[in-house]
Amino acid sequence: MNKKQNNKAFNGNVNKNIIFMVGTVLVAAAALFSLFGPKPSAPPSAVPNSVTVGGDLTIVKSDITEEASFYPYESNGTYMEVVAVRASDGSVRTALNTCQVCYKSGKGYYEQKGSNLVCKNCGNRFTIDQIELTKGGCNPVPITTDLKTEDAEKVVISSDILTQAEPFFAVWNKQ
Repeated sequence: MNKKQNNKAFNGNVNKNIIFMVGTVLVAAAALFSLFGPKPSAPPSAVPNSVTVGGDLTIVKSDITEEASFYPYESNGTYMEVVAVRASDGSVRTALNTCQVCYKSGKGYYEQKGSNLVCKNCGNRFTIDQIELTKGGCNPVPITTDLKTEDAEKVVISSDILTQAEPFFAVWNKQ
């Protein structure tokens, strides 16, 4: 191989090495950003300006309709949501917006389709009227009357109850 061919081979290898190193740096930077970069803010389904950090979550009953409202809450750095909706009997029903079975998948949360909540992980449909009344199985984790205080104007869920719910949201990934 002559000198000219040798230089071409050398330059080709240098270019490949540079491309490989730049690619490696970009992949490493992306991985570090995903681990240590900013965390996502509240998803668009959440009720605006309702995040309560450290205190009790208060839900104004007059704001609740047959359309589910998702109230964000943060406890010790764990983001979670409470769903509140008015049932056909006029009562306000509350639950954690996570599935009692699918929560470990990170995708066990609900979206409303008509008069049902549908689990985004397994597709189970759960009627609005069943919220808070049904325990166990693939349905929203109920926040029953013994876990909240309620009067004619508001529902209050204590920070202690929500702190106990943190494990349900440890890998929650509503995107």
